[in-house]
Amino acid sequence: MDLSGRIVLVTGGARGIGAKVSEAVCKSGAKLVLSDILKEEGLEKVRELSEKGYQASFIKHDVTSETSWGQVIEFCSKTYNGLDVLVNNAGIYFSKPLVEISLEDWKTMFSVNVEGVFLGTKLASEEIKKRSMKSEISGSIINLSSVAGLVGAPFIGPYNASKGAVRIFSKGCAMEFASLGYNIRVNSVHPGVIDTNMGDEVKQHLINQTELNSNEATSQLADLHPIGRLGLPEEVANVIVFLASNKSSFITGAELVVDGGYTAR
Repeated sequence: MDLSGRIVLVTGGARGIGAKVSEAVCKSGAKLVLSDILKEEGLEKVRELSEKGYQASFIKHDVTSETSWGQVIEFCSKTYNGLDVLVNNAGIYFSKPLVEISLEDWKTMFSVNVEGVFLGTKLASEEIKKRSMKSEISGSIINLSSVAGLVGAPFIGPYNASKGAVRIFSKGCAMEFASLGYNIRVNSVHPGVIDTNMGDEVKQHLINQTELNSNEATSQLADLHPIGRLGLPEEVANVIVFLASNKSSFITGAELVVDGGYTAR
């Protein structure tokens, strides 16, 4: 899956799935813009990639701010002369009983997980189409949803709702961009429980709701996946690189599930 000459923006790229996506696109030949609100971790990740000879740049980024998004898109244009691929990876997670969830909690979840994806898709598509409409190779926008955007689970109603919104928003944008001739594909990716910081939050939620210890909670989460283990961030990254590449040139408006069989039950 060759991304040589392609310019890729990965939000939330400092750690977890985003960090592995950043590594994977670089290894495939892309020029990377890594954005994250975590400045020190983002800079360290870019230093690590640059020391390996990859073209990678960092910019601090608050995905809930339209101004910040404008600065990031301008940075892509000035640094690499454009943009071809956006990976909307930045997101948050929390779990609470519904009666304990405040309206502010709900708004915070949607501000990051939904409005961030909306702003990114809106502004990045304007930059991507400058190149994609002149090329046989399509631009690509990949939005990180979750199995929680496909099936429900207790105590994470706002997260379910936000990830479900990302799923259907991606489909709508895919249809719109195709009808307008932008030559930009839009797809969503739906991981199961992945061994990352967010995966640790899911495990801690299970521990809080039960009397399980850490090892028992990990085992119970693994059992939810017929493959019998948690997913690895690089396994999600591989799918994202595929969607970024021209190998997926006939895929748009799709939801790619990377869940070890979680939603197949």
